Amino acid sequence: MTHDQQRLDDEEAEQVEAVRPPDLNHDSNRSATRLELFFDLAFVLFVARCADLLAKDETWHGALVFCAVLTVGWWAWVSTTLYANRFDTDDAIFRLLTLAAMVGVVAMAASVDRIGGPGEYWFAIGYVLIRLALIVGYVRAWRHVPDARATIRLYLIGHSLGAAVWLVSPAVPEPARYWVWAAGVLVDLAWPTAAARLKDAVPLHLEHLPERFGLFVILVLGESVAAVVTGLHDSAWSPSVVATATAALVVAAALWWVYFDLSGGAAKRRLTDEGDKGTKHGVHDFYVYIHLPLTVCLAAVAVGLEHAVLHGADDHLTTGTRWVLGISTAGYLLSAAVMQAKLGRRVRGALLWPGLGVPLALVIAAFDRPAVVTVGLYTALTVVGVIAGFLLHRSGEVRTAKV
Repeated sequence: MTHDQQRLDDEEAEQVEAVRPPDLNHDSNRSATRLELFFDLAFVLFVARCADLLAKDETWHGALVFCAVLTVGWWAWVSTTLYANRFDTDDAIFRLLTLAAMVGVVAMAASVDRIGGPGEYWFAIGYVLIRLALIVGYVRAWRHVPDARATIRLYLIGHSLGAAVWLVSPAVPEPARYWVWAAGVLVDLAWPTAAARLKDAVPLHLEHLPERFGLFVILVLGESVAAVVTGLHDSAWSPSVVATATAALVVAAALWWVYFDLSGGAAKRRLTDEGDKGTKHGVHDFYVYIHLPLTVCLAAVAVGLEHAVLHGADDHLTTGTRWVLGISTAGYLLSAAVMQAKLGRRVRGALLWPGLGVPLALVIAAFDRPAVVTVGLYTALTVVGVIAGFLLHRSGEVRTAKV
């Protein structure tokens, strides 16, 4: 029997087995699975519901609630992604655990607008369900992957403590309950972070990781596209509205370009260069956590764009909409610049772009102009930024890998 025939027979045997023990993923060509893409659909809904919170309350209070709730969902997505990154077997048990976690995400998405009112306990139950699915998965990995037990132990402690805190939170009266939720997330997050500092920490799969985070960025960018559609649908199709919608779509495309052609690509190159050493140097942790402000700001951009398109025929935008759009655009560009400077190790290029776009985005928000003018200025800013990024590539100020 030839080597190729043996490999095909082994692959067929794996496909026949309904249950396979977890093992570390070492396939260098591994990419996101169809189950992961299906799982992400629930997060599309979750991000959209979080955006609704901000859309209904464009104040500092509404922004804080939006950021807090989206952070909880973001960490739920990250934690499931980190498990799958290392231990995805795509067997029946893994699929059932992933689908159980998906039910938890659906419960969280469906109860986002209930926070602060009757029925908000469903949000906590959804989060706990995701933790329980992960705990069962890590217990399986503990049993079958002895070399990974030091890392798995800390994940199990973190997720178990986090689940316990959230499980008792409905018994705590408001507003103390929300501080309990925050404590539960911090506890849940601290132990996995400590796991990366272990001498024998289990490495992440460095082909799969940037692809998954790139897909999540696209998922959030999709909210901006949906915002343009919603804004057009709910408003009169006047020339100014259509012009505002066109400009908003260009802004979304330019923000996509910033991540995939500059910051995200520079970060992936660093991950590839560092390899497993990046775990000990904190590169992997930084890569993961810098995506939190980046994605939160990107989701808020969608809210600003939707309201801008919706009021494209008005003489001016509300103060809330202008600052939601300005601060979120500036926050996204700042997060991308920090990612590019730190992971790309090219500070000057990051300061030129996206860094220079941060104060300019805030300046645009400060002027009370019609929606078509405001969004047009953001379009000009981001398009010039795309051109600047191209020039930075050519000059060697940015070195990237394809995301």
